[in-house]
Amino acid sequence: MTDLLDRWRAAARGVGAGPGAGSTRVGRQLLARWQEPHRHYHTVAHLTAVLDVVDEHAGLADRADLVRLAAWCHDAVYDPRADGDANERDSATLAGSLLAGLGVPAPAVAEVQRLVLLTAGHVVAPGDRDGALLCDADLAVLAAQPATYDRYAAAIRREYAHVPEPAFRAGRAAVLRHLLELPALFRLPPLADRWERSARANLRRELATLNPPGPPAR
Repeated sequence: MTDLLDRWRAAARGVGAGPGAGSTRVGRQLLARWQEPHRHYHTVAHLTAVLDVVDEHAGLADRADLVRLAAWCHDAVYDPRADGDANERDSATLAGSLLAGLGVPAPAVAEVQRLVLLTAGHVVAPGDRDGALLCDADLAVLAAQPATYDRYAAAIRREYAHVPEPAFRAGRAAVLRHLLELPALFRLPPLADRWERSARANLRRELATLNPPGPPAR
């Protein structure tokens, strides 16, 4: 976790956080959230994966440190029982409180909050390079090898273990259809070229398991 804390502190300094122990305290607070026992996919491993994509493609962003901070905060609040975009809204609120407390300038705080909210629907306006990088990084798992994707899907099911199977299938299918209906899953050309086709194949494959064909007509 030391490496992750170093990455958090560097990003916070990059957007104007003040010196002192406060940044370390906030980083540990966020890591504790990412390690909550009800999480199976939205874990430190997911946070690390998102940060790795952001770091690898930081040159495609306008303010990469803001994207990094949004990555830290985007699932900081994660309650599978929450309705709609409540998790994203609560995560944005938490981000605002934590970053303001570190002395981050108000415009930077507002931008991190805006980026966090984008992860609710992954709809990004043309020209929004920071939003595109965050959302592309958040969805990178969709383009994983089939076995890795299947582990991701199974972890999501464990997070929603409280939901009966028919309701889960309907809700998950709605999420997958929303993603498939997006004009593009990945907005930044280098990532779209690498990931778009395989991600759509994975989504269609999972959707088929949630909506298996019925028996032949008699």
